[in-house]
Amino acid sequence: MNGQNRKDIIPGTQVRIVLKKDQRTGNLTAGTVQDILTNSSFHPHGIKVRLTDGHVGRVKEIMVGPH
Repeated sequence: MNGQNRKDIIPGTQVRIVLKKDQRTGNLTAGTVQDILTNSSFHPHGIKVRLTDGHVGRVKEIMVGPH
């Protein structure tokens, strides 16, 4: 599942994001969503989130739902 729809992502969701510094390379960082930073319901490049470890990036893949 891609991360373009805000309704698919809630805090606690396991995701893979692309960090700003990795946008050219496409390297993904895995983690758990802490906060959703994008206010719109859809974003073509992925919903921007903050992970529990503090990283901020756009969701490229949703791994599993919240616990």
